[in-house]
Amino acid sequence: MITVNIYYKGQNGAARAFADEMEKSGIVDAIRAEEGNLRYQYFRPIDEPETVLLIDSWTDQAAIDAHHASPMMKQLAELREKYDLHMTVERFVSDELGDDEKFIRK
Repeated sequence: MITVNIYYKGQNGAARAFADEMEKSGIVDAIRAEEGNLRYQYFRPIDEPETVLLIDSWTDQAAIDAHHASPMMKQLAELREKYDLHMTVERFVSDELGDDEKFIRK
């Protein structure tokens, strides 16, 4: 699994308005329905009111590449421009939990 954390930063509530429009427009539902998407969810950090975090998880790089080639990317880019958002990105590739499993309460 590949997880990409995208921090959208704006001013005067722009990042939150962007995430709200993404949800209401149906773009989020369309992305979640794409083959290989495991998670596409927005979060709002308590200590950064002008930031929205997107946690975006995919089965593999091929699924991400197909997503990047989809028509939704144009819509997404247009909304980022509309709200004048800037982004920082973190990318993680999952591995087995190993010994860490014993510290996780389920």
